[in-house]
Amino acid sequence: MSDRSSGSMEFERAPIESYVSNEAKSNVLSKSKIRRAKILGIIMLLLSAVVMFVLAPASQGIATFGLSFPDDKFQLDALAIPSTAALYVLAMVLAFLGGTQFLKGFQRKSTLILGISFVVFVISIMIWATAGQEFSLISMLVSTIARTTPIALGALSGILCERSGVVNIGIEGMLLGGAFTGVVMGSLLGGWIGLIAATITGGILALLLAFLSINYRVDQIIIGVVINLLVLGLTSFLTAQILVGRPEWNDAPIFPAIKIPILGDIPIIGPMFFDQTVIVYAMFGLVALTTFMLFRTRWGLRTRSVGENPKAADSLGISVSKTRYLAVIYGGMVGGFAGAWFTLGTVGRFDEGMTGGAGFIGLAAMIFGGWNPVGALGAALIFGFSDSLSQKLALVNTSIPTEFLAMTPYLVTIVVVAGLVGRARPPAADGKPFEKQ
Repeated sequence: MSDRSSGSMEFERAPIESYVSNEAKSNVLSKSKIRRAKILGIIMLLLSAVVMFVLAPASQGIATFGLSFPDDKFQLDALAIPSTAALYVLAMVLAFLGGTQFLKGFQRKSTLILGISFVVFVISIMIWATAGQEFSLISMLVSTIARTTPIALGALSGILCERSGVVNIGIEGMLLGGAFTGVVMGSLLGGWIGLIAATITGGILALLLAFLSINYRVDQIIIGVVINLLVLGLTSFLTAQILVGRPEWNDAPIFPAIKIPILGDIPIIGPMFFDQTVIVYAMFGLVALTTFMLFRTRWGLRTRSVGENPKAADSLGISVSKTRYLAVIYGGMVGGFAGAWFTLGTVGRFDEGMTGGAGFIGLAAMIFGGWNPVGALGAALIFGFSDSLSQKLALVNTSIPTEFLAMTPYLVTIVVVAGLVGRARPPAADGKPFEKQ
C-alpha cells in the first residue's frame, strides 16, 4: 500500500477514534449525573422522612417568629405558624422534590433544588424548635449578616491569591494575626489604628507566603499550614505572657453599629443591611470592588492570566512574579482586615484561637462560589446563617445537644467541600510554581 493511501486511512481513523472517545466521555458524564441525581433524591427523601416521622409528631403548639425589634420605627406583627400542620406540609414538599429528583432529575437545576430542599428542612427545624415558644427571627437574620463578614472576607482573601495562581491555606492564621494585632493596637491607640494594624499584619503574613512560594517555589500548602501554626502559637504565647499581665492592652473599643437614615428603618431589610458596623459595610464594598477589579480592569485581566496560563502571560511581557506578589499581598491584607472583626467588631478582647476555623470555612466558601467574589458572598451567607442558627437554637429549649448545634457550620462545610452541591473548576495554574525560561 502506498504512503499516500496509508496516510489517508490514518487521517480517516483519527476523527472516528476522536468521536468514539468523546462519546465514551459523554456516557461517563451522563452516568455520573444520573448517579448524583439519585443520591440527591435519596437525601431529600431522607430529610422528608425526618420531618414527617420525627419532627412533626414531637411538635405541638404555635411557633411564633418575631419580625421586629422593640425600638424599630415600623413594627411588624409576629408570624404565628401552627407547627404540626406546617411540618407535615413541608415534609410533603421535600418528598415531592426528592421523588422527582430521584426519578428524572432536574439536570442543571439540581444544585438549586438541593438548596431549596435544605432551606425547607432548616425552616422545619426552626418551626419544630420554636413550637409553643417565641423566636426572634429578625435577630437571627441580623446576626447572619454579621457572622457572614469574616467568612466572606476570608473567601475574598483566598480568591485574590488563587486567581493569581498561589494557594492560600494560611487564611486562618491571617485572621488570627489580624485579630490579635487589632485588639492590642486598638486598646493603645484607638479602633481605627487597630483596624489598620490588623490589615498590615495580614499583608506581612501574605508577604511571607509570596516570598517562599514565588521566589523559592516551596510547596504552597505547607507554607499555609506553617503560617497557621506559627500565628496560633505566637498569639497564644503573647496572650499568656503579655495580655494576661496587662489587661488594659486587651480592652479595645468596639465599632458601633451605624444606622443609615431612611434605609435603616425599612422593616427586616433595614436592620439586616443598613444598621451594621463599618467592618460589615466594608465587606460589601470590598466584594463589589474586588469583582470590578478582577473582571473589569487591566490589573484583573493580568492577575487572572497568570493564574490560568503564566507562560503565555510571560510571553506577552507580563511579570508573573510581580503580579502574583501584589495579588497575594492584597489578599493577605483583606484577611488581616477580616480578623479585626473578631475583636474590634464584636467583643473588644482577644482569646486564644478565637477565629474558630473561620479561615477554613472561608476557603470552602471560595470553592463553593467558584472563585468569584459574588458567588463566595452567597456561599458565606449560607455558612453565616448556619452559624447564627446554631447559636440561636442553643437559646431555645430544644432536645438537640449544644455540641451538635456547634457542629452545624462545619458539617455544612464538609458537605460543600465533598462536592455534593456541585464542583467548580479552579484556576488552571493554581498552586503551580512558575519558573521563567
